[in-house]
Amino acid sequence: MAIVDHPRSSLLARLRDPARWIATVDIVAALLALSLPWSTSLVGIFGAVMVVTMLPALDAGSLVRSLKNPICAAPAALFLLALIGTLWSDAAWGARLYAVGPTAKLLVLPFLFQHFARSQRGLWVFIAFLVSCALMVVMSWIVAFFPDLTLKARDVTLRGIFVKNYIDQSQEFALCAVALAYPIVMLAREKKIALACLLCLLALAFVSNMAFVIVSRTALVTMPIMLATFGVLHLRVRTTLLILCATAIAGLVAWMASPQLKATVDKFRTDYELYMAQDANTSIGNWLEFYRKSLHFFAEAPLKGHGTGSTRGLFEQAAAGATAGTAAAEVVGNPHNQTLNVAVQWGAIGIVLLYAMWLSHLLLFRDEELISWIGLLVVVQNVFTSLFNSHIFDFHEGWMYVLGVGVAGGMVLKATAAKVDPTDLAGSL
Repeated sequence: MAIVDHPRSSLLARLRDPARWIATVDIVAALLALSLPWSTSLVGIFGAVMVVTMLPALDAGSLVRSLKNPICAAPAALFLLALIGTLWSDAAWGARLYAVGPTAKLLVLPFLFQHFARSQRGLWVFIAFLVSCALMVVMSWIVAFFPDLTLKARDVTLRGIFVKNYIDQSQEFALCAVALAYPIVMLAREKKIALACLLCLLALAFVSNMAFVIVSRTALVTMPIMLATFGVLHLRVRTTLLILCATAIAGLVAWMASPQLKATVDKFRTDYELYMAQDANTSIGNWLEFYRKSLHFFAEAPLKGHGTGSTRGLFEQAAAGATAGTAAAEVVGNPHNQTLNVAVQWGAIGIVLLYAMWLSHLLLFRDEELISWIGLLVVVQNVFTSLFNSHIFDFHEGWMYVLGVGVAGGMVLKATAAKVDPTDLAGSL
């Protein structure tokens, strides 16, 4: 007599199957990457769903053990410091708790490391992000010619921005353009010229959009550093020098041919001169003013800082009596520098944890493989753009970091564990 499974027992068996939950998380993570260039709300939703769907297949013991590893311990400690830092802050409790929020996304990193150390589909996430950014390039060009189609304010100086802002868009395009350098070179070495040319055209699409539509000054500064990192790690010295020379020449030609790029570069000088001469409220002037005041705040409480959420109140006190409309009168809750943002709130303790996190993640991606290159590039971009922004705490760039490092890190841990002991992937954590 044949035994027929009860529908309820069959459903329970599927719900208890770790492989199904792992596949579900992979799909949600890819959807998160796909939505990252387009929507803040969707990223928040998919982020929450991703963590929830990780729980049924979670190895709690492995997760706890992973906290002994600096790649997990440092970001978790930075969150705990932000939480504990509310106790000595003079800000209102609403401001203190609000300031804890941007650090919470760092807690997703240990979950991502564990998950993608077991998953077979980590590459899906990076492909989804690349495809999404490629579609954004197309949309950016369309909006550049038909600005009424934008979902943002119809400001003629920001043509080419469909959603979000030019800083986020430049971060995405710069990351994709430089990340493609590795597969292009590898494919060329393997004589797969057609595919290499296709990826080269895609990289040029990102670069040309930044040259002729709109680009952030942060991307202009950090892209050469990212390219130099690639050259040092993956090319011969002679080849690196030739590429750097070619890049410099191409940049000069682009600067001469692109009014938008020339205006962006020229604005560095004019903003600085206006600030020095008149204390004018310009972007460069504001940066310098924020840095000067933040260093003063740090000197007042060098060990543990002024506490979580204290930054705006300190700037309000410093701006008292300043002439309205000047850089000195600007009040912000973010000094536009990641190190100073941490230093003002949590002092030297916070700086040590921040740099320990960056260093541990840099050391994680030491192999000469595609995934290690992607992870390394995400960290390098975040470190250097954080000279001009607080990108760990910013929503968009923060999620770029968490998702990129978490997925790539998990895949690297899996590959490392397979070399040491294929039966103990969790041990690599």
